[in-house]
Amino acid sequence: MTPYRFIAFLLASAALSSCAQTPPPPPEPESVRLARELRALIGDAACTSDAQCRTLPVGAKACGGPAGYLAWSTAGTDAQRLAALAARQREAHRRENEASGLRSNCAVVMDPGAACVAGRCQLSSSLGGRN
Repeated sequence: MTPYRFIAFLLASAALSSCAQTPPPPPEPESVRLARELRALIGDAACTSDAQCRTLPVGAKACGGPAGYLAWSTAGTDAQRLAALAARQREAHRRENEASGLRSNCAVVMDPGAACVAGRCQLSSSLGGRN
C-alpha cells in the first residue's frame, strides 16, 4: 500500500468513526420527572411559623406506603395542585415498581413532621430530633 493510500484510508476511517453516534440515554422514569415537578411546585417552602409547614408523602414502596416525605409550606403552595401531582407521582412509582419486579424491605416510613427553620419548612427528622 502506498503512503498516499494509507493516509487516505486513515482519513476515511477517522471520518467514518466520528459519525458513529452514541445511543441516547434511556428515557427518564415518569416518577422521577413528576418528583422533580413536585419539588419545583414546593419551591423554597418559605414560612414564618411551624403552623404553615406540612409533610407530603411521596413515591411508593413495593410493599405499599410512601417511599418518603417532602416538607412544604401552606404559605406559597397550592395544596390541591400539590396533592394531585403527588397522587400522579405515587401511582407512576407504583407502576414502575410493579413492572420492574422491585421488592422493598417493607419497613414503614413514618411521617417525620415538618417545622419552620430559618424561614423554610424542613422535615423534622432532619433537624436533629426537634419536634
